[in-house]
Amino acid sequence: MTRENRPVDEAREVLTRIAYGAMASHAVGAAARLRVADLIGDGERTADELAAECAARPEAMARLLRALAGLGLLAENAPGRFTVTPAGALLRADGPQSLHSFVRMFTDPTLLRAWEHLDDSVRTGEPAFDAVFGQNFFGHLAEHPEFSAVFNAAMGQATRDTAAMVPTAFDFGRFATVADIGGGDGTLLAAILKAHPSLNGILFDLREGLAQAPATLARDGLAPRCSLVSGDFFTTAPEGADLYVLKSVIHDWNDAQCTDILRHCRRVVPDDGRLLIIEPVLPPVVDPSTAGVVYISDLNMLVNVGGRERTRDEFERLCRGAGFALRSVTPLAKPSRFSLIEAEPV
Repeated sequence: MTRENRPVDEAREVLTRIAYGAMASHAVGAAARLRVADLIGDGERTADELAAECAARPEAMARLLRALAGLGLLAENAPGRFTVTPAGALLRADGPQSLHSFVRMFTDPTLLRAWEHLDDSVRTGEPAFDAVFGQNFFGHLAEHPEFSAVFNAAMGQATRDTAAMVPTAFDFGRFATVADIGGGDGTLLAAILKAHPSLNGILFDLREGLAQAPATLARDGLAPRCSLVSGDFFTTAPEGADLYVLKSVIHDWNDAQCTDILRHCRRVVPDDGRLLIIEPVLPPVVDPSTAGVVYISDLNMLVNVGGRERTRDEFERLCRGAGFALRSVTPLAKPSRFSLIEAEPV
């Protein structure tokens, strides 16, 4: 390769890798559904052995396993013999740091079908999901309990690392009761309550969103300190807390819908209470050194739910329109993409 051709060849490699990205996602999704990492476990397995356990063709299984090795999820130590890498271990459903449900969710055909119409969403500014399925994403969840269970588990796994950081990154000790609005299975609230024994909690979500919450709270003996309240944050917010937390809620909705959610919180938060929004905060212009996944997430919000990721100024405008003043924005330690956005009533 000549010096003159090197930049062009490197650029070609970047674009080619991106173009193949969707195929790589399907390969990882297949591995999750076939439970390849669970079947290999901590040892070494052959492609023939895995094919027999999955009722698959040995040659086709070998090709999938080699693709996974090429992606860094497996290692081929000898022809046809595979072990799981640290990244691949996250695909194990039984692992303590498992992202199995997360991968299943984000490689599920239901989620990906709307992406086939991204250009339509760019033209219209509307979620393609609604046009493809005839209802919005959360309405679809409500009618498909199995898909909803995978979604809830995926959100719990996606929240786990943030939940480990938030309890020590914010001064929860000044409050008596924290309400987690749209808190799903309770992963975040459980971590906060466990770290702060003087706190009580309110977990608020739709009935299907709370389906896995009792098990989460029972696991750490937190059920006596936490009330489960079923409701719709577009119509109400629960009373009785002095701190209201919304994690990964605001990015699901457009500005008008977010204003409604925040106004319901404003009606119940006391004058000396606080609102804590936990979301990625986009820089004013794209920073190439930051992970591009947040911008892919932004497009996912557009395509599937009609929401968006936002900048600090955009969060400030939302808060102001709902009767809150943005007080501070504190990024969590890397590699987290999230920030703690604290606002107070005005």
